Amino acid sequence: MVARVQAGRVQSPGAQADRDLRRRVHADLVAAEGIEQLATASPETLCNRIAELLHRADPLLDPERHRRLVGQLAAEVTGLGPLEALLADPTVTEVMVNGPGRCFVERGGKLEAVPLDLDAVGILCAVERVLAPLALRIDRSSPMVDARLPDGSRLHAVIPPLAIDGPCLTIRRFGAMPVTVEAFGVGPLAFDFLHWAVRAGWNVLVSGGTGAGKTTLLNALSGAIEPSERVITIEETAELRLSGEHVVRLEARTANAEGAGAVGVRELVRAALRMRPDRIVVGEVRGGEAFDLLQALNTGHDGALSTVHANSPIDALRRLSTLALLGGTGLPHEAIREQVVAALDAVVQVERRRDGARQVVSIAEVRDQSSAFAIRELFGMGSEGLEALRDPLRPPRRSEICEWSP
Repeated sequence: MVARVQAGRVQSPGAQADRDLRRRVHADLVAAEGIEQLATASPETLCNRIAELLHRADPLLDPERHRRLVGQLAAEVTGLGPLEALLADPTVTEVMVNGPGRCFVERGGKLEAVPLDLDAVGILCAVERVLAPLALRIDRSSPMVDARLPDGSRLHAVIPPLAIDGPCLTIRRFGAMPVTVEAFGVGPLAFDFLHWAVRAGWNVLVSGGTGAGKTTLLNALSGAIEPSERVITIEETAELRLSGEHVVRLEARTANAEGAGAVGVRELVRAALRMRPDRIVVGEVRGGEAFDLLQALNTGHDGALSTVHANSPIDALRRLSTLALLGGTGLPHEAIREQVVAALDAVVQVERRRDGARQVVSIAEVRDQSSAFAIRELFGMGSEGLEALRDPLRPPRRSEICEWSP
């Protein structure tokens, strides 16, 4: 018997036989029990029913193969099939399926290939199981989708005709392993300053590239917020896991199949201002909501936290002003620049090193300068890591917090 070649990898006849058997038993299970009953069945009842149908389909299965197929079928019926084992690993921070049989995971900031017995049909079924409860869809007319798993992980899927080599999906996990500020290479002095700045009500912007750890750092910084404060979080896809008791989480919504019902981050920022927030946390600023956020910060809503894609603190200020211009207000760039300078207190720059580790490389204070953006670096990279360069000049916004003293 000749082995099959699939997507550049050799597939053994045994693997194909197992896949065909799983599909047959899966179809029999859905036909016999119904989707609603399977969704509410206990794990023990489900495994027993699968074992019964599997034995009926192939009575000659050896015990080890039978046990393995029962586990795989249970994962397919209730979860994401072979991906469940990867998602159960707390060291995995990202799962990337690049088509049938090709999968990579990120561990400790580094990518590594993993074996995955999942064909194009299996990838589509896994994606559809995630989308079904969310009233989302993916097909040839809408071949790209963003969704969220029950544990808060973010899923992005692309299928043909956009994905040439077969359906692809990427799952970025959040909250699998709690990360502290110290994990970003921040020493005791810089940690104390960041903790003080958040408590003092500074408006802090975290900037960095894709995958640098901006959201993770933002989540860690939020731990300095007083538990009694009312916090409103606004995100395009819910990723933050704030530890406070008085947290209201808002998530943007995409349009439905008819193209209606979309609610963007900008609308949520406006709504948050009517919810009596002590703190506003915007997961990431991507568009015109930057202008509404600046308006909020300049009208008494202190202590805000947010992130933006940028290569340096000064670039973060420039990008934020550019995004604010997308708000369509018609204001000149000079007026927007003044809004940015008046709104923000500090920018924290985070980067991902070549070895995969995430690190804070700069903490800068925003300065008021008439002609251009200006910053004053408080902590920067030295021979021994992040070092203090100078004391902050800007006083705390909240009078009840004492001034910074290293």
